Amino acid sequence: MAEFTLQPLLDLLNERADEAARQLGRLIAAEQDARARLALLCQYREEYAHRFCEAQTAGLTLSSWRNYQEFLGKIDEAIRQQDALVENSAQNTAAGQEHWRKQHIRMKAIDTLSIRHRSAEEKKALRQEQKQTDEFGLRRRTHSLNLVKSNQ
Repeated sequence: MAEFTLQPLLDLLNERADEAARQLGRLIAAEQDARARLALLCQYREEYAHRFCEAQTAGLTLSSWRNYQEFLGKIDEAIRQQDALVENSAQNTAAGQEHWRKQHIRMKAIDTLSIRHRSAEEKKALRQEQKQTDEFGLRRRTHSLNLVKSNQ
């Protein structure tokens, strides 16, 4: 059977598709981590704002009120920064998905050629085997006929 001449390319494309899949996995994990951190910050801000409201109801000094406000401002800034990180991570994940898709399409195209090549080679081998079987049968029949003629 003839070797598939594009096999080295197929192997390389398989490696690239595998690496793209691994990278996509890392990007998805990073995005999920960023989203989890954002959710944690939002939850903490909500809890802290609730405590602030309770403290206001109980009565606050001006400095305590300022401290709560400053800290809420810092949490809000952290949330804005984390939200930007989540957005950036989502864009990276989308780019990683597109990269994986392109690598997978390239690999599948060459893989399809490989399958066609293998199929053609198998058909060729079957035809060759059938030809040999037919020739053997014909020789055997001819030999049998010659034996019958010579015995008469």
